[in-house]
Amino acid sequence: MPRLWFTSDTHFGHGGSLGLFRRPFDSTATMTEALVENWNAAVAPDDTIWHLGDFAIGPKPDAQAAILGRLNGTKHLVSGNNDGPATLALAGWASVQAYAELEAEGRKLVLCHYPFRSWNGQHKGALNLHGHSHGKLAPLPRQIDVGVDVWDFAPVAVETLLEHATRRRRNS
Repeated sequence: MPRLWFTSDTHFGHGGSLGLFRRPFDSTATMTEALVENWNAAVAPDDTIWHLGDFAIGPKPDAQAAILGRLNGTKHLVSGNNDGPATLALAGWASVQAYAELEAEGRKLVLCHYPFRSWNGQHKGALNLHGHSHGKLAPLPRQIDVGVDVWDFAPVAVETLLEHATRRRRNS
């Protein structure tokens, strides 16, 4: 049965991300290969994955297309501040938008690259999934950073996010 995944802030090709976010790779090439391997180890070809922005910084469009083509799943992009016109135009995206709302396993999910202060359905159990902050922002209740810097440089499954949200609620 196909699964649903989320990720953000892969920053493919961005050498600055190694130092800025203290990523444990010795080069952007090593980082790219690790991110592709981790993605494909988790996401099956028939799965769906939502990338919540900042896909790549630096590579030319053909290099971005090559990376995107290596990644498993039906890929949707919720654009981030570093996703330029070339990234948005890549043929490998099933959809591209700045904001999305989904329902998964009976739970409303509000998707944006940016963390919100408030969001649609916030007080009715909706989760805000976001990137942008690279794990450096204390979340509000029902708010989860899905960026690779938070989830061991790999996508995270919706069931893991729902379990995480439930566990956080019990502990607060």
